[in-house]
Amino acid sequence: MNQKKIIHLIAAARPNFMKIAPLYHALVKEKWAVPVIVHTGQHYDLNMSDAFFRDLNLPSPHIHLNVGSGTHAEQTGGVMIAYEKVLVETRPDLVVVSGDVNSTVACTLSAVKLGIKVAHLEAGLRSFDRTMPEEINRIVTDSIADYLWTPSPDADENLIHDGIAPEKIFMVGNIMIDSLVMMTPAIRMETTREDLGLVDKTYGVVTLHRPSNVDNPDVLFRLCQELIKIAKQNPLIFPVHPRTAKNLREFRLFDRINDAPGIILTDPLGYKAFMNLIFGCRFVITDSGGIQEETTYLKIPCLTLRPNTERPVTITQGTNKLSTPESIEADLEEVMKKDSKTPPLFWEGKTAERVVEGIKKSNCSRGL
Repeated sequence: MNQKKIIHLIAAARPNFMKIAPLYHALVKEKWAVPVIVHTGQHYDLNMSDAFFRDLNLPSPHIHLNVGSGTHAEQTGGVMIAYEKVLVETRPDLVVVSGDVNSTVACTLSAVKLGIKVAHLEAGLRSFDRTMPEEINRIVTDSIADYLWTPSPDADENLIHDGIAPEKIFMVGNIMIDSLVMMTPAIRMETTREDLGLVDKTYGVVTLHRPSNVDNPDVLFRLCQELIKIAKQNPLIFPVHPRTAKNLREFRLFDRINDAPGIILTDPLGYKAFMNLIFGCRFVITDSGGIQEETTYLKIPCLTLRPNTERPVTITQGTNKLSTPESIEADLEEVMKKDSKTPPLFWEGKTAERVVEGIKKSNCSRGL
């Protein structure tokens, strides 16, 4: 281990930032490792990107591909073309991709075709719904990556079922919880709840961004109606995703929900500010993936507006429940009564440490 090993950490969207941050901080302490943050630029909004880097104490990206938005094919192809050039010039020892965005599969394809080792952080998750672009990204990435770092036993089982060699699979735990534990002191110092005049455990938090919920005017109208009804009993804080804000205005629903008693709309929030809201809330209504995990760890009731989840452990061992626009009220009442369980194995904030030890003990990078 005389020569330092270059390890690329791929970031593209908010969840990726939270997954690479603990690993970056763990690797930067190692004398043998040179962690390099590669920002593909797949999602680039000041409030939704730069703020997260600041909140997570990450340096500015060492490499920025500036790919930007576009269709799935445009993004995937753009990232592959841009990242291949970087790989040819820098030839890292290991590429670490996380999650399930287009950049995850694109960077994996580029690296594997050049014979560069790839590790997938948060491997093995499955919704079993191939209409979701993320599911396709997960399946393809897991099928060609060299090392599969999983968050829970069900992910291991999914990979074995898909025919992945067991020696490629390593259950390391949930890296999102590492970020949460790492940032808890700073989160508690935030004044988001105070600034909004909120009283702890008296309000709910809402996040909506998935096309199935916000791109159809009838569905979005129904969701707004339900949120307005719930807000009569429980105030709701709703940080509005840019996609959702655009559609609310286009479908002439923005003023309707903005003027509703008990609903407070905000711009997208940075990680610390947003989690400060979560820490004090009574429940969460979301269609996000990561929030299902954070609420499970925090033992906060969570209603997920999706027909399926790639994180079933948040239902079986957590506080999560799937729901539909038609059943929100009844499901919310049910999930509020759900008993909290001990968080899943290795969801305690030490995943990054296990990953670093795994890299040192394996051939994840040349010469280790």
